[in-house]
Amino acid sequence: MRRLVAGAALVAAVGFIGWQAYQVYGPDPDPFASCRNGQIAGGAGAIGGPFTLIDGQGRTVTDKDVITEPTLVYFGYTSCPDVCPLDNLRNSEAVDILEERGISATPLFISIDPDRDTAQVMADYAKNMHPKMIGLTGSADQVRQAAQAYRVFYRKQDDGGEFYLVDHSTFTYLVLPGTGFVDFFRRETTSEEMAERVACFTDRS
Repeated sequence: MRRLVAGAALVAAVGFIGWQAYQVYGPDPDPFASCRNGQIAGGAGAIGGPFTLIDGQGRTVTDKDVITEPTLVYFGYTSCPDVCPLDNLRNSEAVDILEERGISATPLFISIDPDRDTAQVMADYAKNMHPKMIGLTGSADQVRQAAQAYRVFYRKQDDGGEFYLVDHSTFTYLVLPGTGFVDFFRRETTSEEMAERVACFTDRS
C-alpha cells in the first residue's frame, strides 16, 4: 500500500513539474533544437535584427523587404579575392539543392565595403553569382549597424591603396521570416550539409 501511495505521489510530482514547464516554456521551448549543430552563445535571440540598406536598384530596403523566405545571409565584399566568392558559391549551391527538394530559399550578400560596393556593383555581382541572390550595400553607418546586429567583425586594411583588403568574419546566417536568426554555418560546412540543416528548420517552422 505504501509503495502504491509513494508511486502515486511521484507521478503527481512529475506531472506537476511538467505542467509548470509547459506554462513557462509552452509545448516546445525550442522547436529547432534538433536542427542546430551546437549551442549559440547568448541564444538565437542575441544575433540578428532589423536593418536598413540599399538594394541593387538603389532602393532603400529593410530586412522585412528582403527576408521573405528562408535566407542565407553572408557579409563580405565584391573585391574579396578568395573567401567571399567561394562562400557565396557554396551558399548558392545550397539554394539549388534545396530547390530540388521543393524548398525555396534566398542567398543574401551584404557588403562590408560600401566605399567601393555601390548598388550597381552589388547588382552585377549578385546577378553573376546566382539568379536569386540579393546584393545589398548602404552608407557606412547602415552597414555598421547591420554588421553589429549579426556580430560580424570587419576591418579595412590601410596598406593596400585603392586595392585594399577587408578582414572580416565568414559565417553564413540562416534567417527565417517571422522568426529571425535561427542558426549559422561555418566555412567548412558543405552545400549539402547546409541544405540538410536548412530543410530541418523549414520542416519545423
